[in-house]
Amino acid sequence: MNQHSPMDARPSSGDDSHADTTRDLVQLCLLPGLGPRTLASLLDAFGSARAILNAGKANLSQVHGVGPKLAHVIETAADHVDIEDVFAWCAAHDVDIRRRGETSYLPSLLDLDDAPPIMFCRGHLLPRDSVSVAIVGTRHATAYGLQQTRRIAMDLARAGVTIVSGLARGVDTAAHRGALEADGRTIAVLGGGLGKIYPAENAPLADEIAQSGAVLSEYSPQAQPRGGMFPQRNRIIAALGQATLVIEAPNRSGSLITARLASEMGRTVGALPGQVNSRASQGCHHLIRDGATLVQHAEDVLELLGPLSAPVSESTATEDETPIRDAREMALNEIERQVLAAVGTTGTALDEVTHHSGLPASRVNAIVSILEMKRFVRRLSGQYVSRI
Repeated sequence: MNQHSPMDARPSSGDDSHADTTRDLVQLCLLPGLGPRTLASLLDAFGSARAILNAGKANLSQVHGVGPKLAHVIETAADHVDIEDVFAWCAAHDVDIRRRGETSYLPSLLDLDDAPPIMFCRGHLLPRDSVSVAIVGTRHATAYGLQQTRRIAMDLARAGVTIVSGLARGVDTAAHRGALEADGRTIAVLGGGLGKIYPAENAPLADEIAQSGAVLSEYSPQAQPRGGMFPQRNRIIAALGQATLVIEAPNRSGSLITARLASEMGRTVGALPGQVNSRASQGCHHLIRDGATLVQHAEDVLELLGPLSAPVSESTATEDETPIRDAREMALNEIERQVLAAVGTTGTALDEVTHHSGLPASRVNAIVSILEMKRFVRRLSGQYVSRI
């Protein structure tokens, strides 16, 4: 069972204002025709879901984006959303309702101006998921694209990186599969409800992901996927990935929307090149021309991640407790990490590195040379070395 049961969010018969607020928030967020930006404007204007539901047509209509039709929907919210059915479905399928502002909410989503007030989560999220890469691309991937997606996703997952994608056919499916095959973590973000997996053939894949990662949606569990939901879903994928990798995207691809959104949020973007005459790779080539990093291997993606905003304990990615300061460290082998952990930022004697690592001096010297070539350390003198 997950730590945060959806039943915890159900209103009690007592005077539990927190539960009542959650109930009101879920009811509001699931109303038809209420998009994330208009919802954000309403919350800014009225302060709470309950205040919005009680505002009345005249007050609601003063908010930008709220016309008479939507104002009527909000005023008659109980007629449009069966809250009891939603909570019952979540309880039966072990789905959490995560609220913005609570510790269970994904902090990276707060970089969005229109961050979803609630997210439905099947599976579990871990602190290590903060080191994540979004992998996106065309649904009509070539054999080359699928092969490269799987290879890079597997290598990243083995390094401890969480793979984020959208569960669509093609590149998304290959990215999730690659992570699972490497016994790694992966997160799927849906363009519909958790009870309406699309495409239907990926329902078993969603089950696998929920066992070793999470399946997320901002939509009602029974919401049928529609075209407009997928670009909206892309902003969440872009926010969850600390870097975004595009693999095979034609010029008019939703993956390019994800890349643009990621760039606007200050995330780094990489693209895998293809054949110059491949229609499936034209979008990737344009991204590279416009400044995206050309990516060939998982190591290139780890460089995209670069220094982390805060050190992450290796216990979030491996069995150790050594703090990771730079995502590239995740590609080092155990011995290299052991030596690097013994090197300080202001200069450390090689004798001290040898003592703390417990390795022979000759081995330490060889590994320091490797770390120097990989731009993790620099020699200050013949006998002193420091982190870069």
